[in-house]
Amino acid sequence: MRKDEASAAAAYLRTVAAFAADTGIDHLVVREPQVPSLAHFGVELPVDGFGLEGLFPSGQAGFHDGAQVLLDIALDLVRVMLPDSGAWCRLEAEDSFAVHVGWDQYLYISSSRPCEEALARTRELGLFHERLDASPYAFEAEEAEQVIQRPGDDDFWADLYRTVATGHAGILEETYLDGASRWHHLTIDTIAPVRVGLTPRARLAVWPPLSTDIDAVLRALPADGLVEGVWQDDDGGNIRSVIADEDEFLELASRISSAHAAALLSVYAGERVPLCTAVMPDNDGVLRARWRTEPAPSDRDWALRQPKG
Repeated sequence: MRKDEASAAAAYLRTVAAFAADTGIDHLVVREPQVPSLAHFGVELPVDGFGLEGLFPSGQAGFHDGAQVLLDIALDLVRVMLPDSGAWCRLEAEDSFAVHVGWDQYLYISSSRPCEEALARTRELGLFHERLDASPYAFEAEEAEQVIQRPGDDDFWADLYRTVATGHAGILEETYLDGASRWHHLTIDTIAPVRVGLTPRARLAVWPPLSTDIDAVLRALPADGLVEGVWQDDDGGNIRSVIADEDEFLELASRISSAHAAALLSVYAGERVPLCTAVMPDNDGVLRARWRTEPAPSDRDWALRQPKG
């Protein structure tokens, strides 16, 4: 079912509602949510608030992996995805129902039931449907994962405490949506409140402390390419970051020059290597997030120490 014009959105939403009713679904779970990246200088929001304003009682913080939403909110999320200019996610109900919008702007719906009434309703709405074995945008786990994913459990945080206490770690990168991250300053006193405030199922990356030698950081700016600048305000408060290319290095240097501390991080695969990574488990300790971090060498060492089978 392809979106040919904006007026078709209502028909698409009625179709999703019909399939959900035929399947007996009244709520869905958000999986692998993402937003267009905002890290680069000059990038504007394609849609105010990614189209999420007013959808969740807790605000945009309610949009995270594992969030359970009523069908009406799920339909609103499908509506947001249709223009391909805001937030995106998969919406699922265990093994019985799923819906998402592909990058090709087709709407993909799957159900554990035949849904003959919903198919008839689709035709009544003037939409074309095609049966597929599976959506090309369904989540696919890596078939042969070389390293098991480390969870952000009590052991991880105990190791982090020791790493911060020895001065080896100083900042935490929290990827709370695919395409959106926030940074946290780590000290012995801030580790506990940082942990409490993390988004459910967030991906984590631990980095060394920022450098207070601002001149040395500025001298490390490459001649060209892309780099991520990370800096702490001159009052020692918030940590900010942005990705810049050579045309934006002057602006990046201006911001870093007035910072309390800063660092430059590579954005290229194989060169961006944190101290360690993890994914936050659910409150019961089970790691249900399907997305993974790129393992750092210390993660591989951790995996080798885990009991087999």
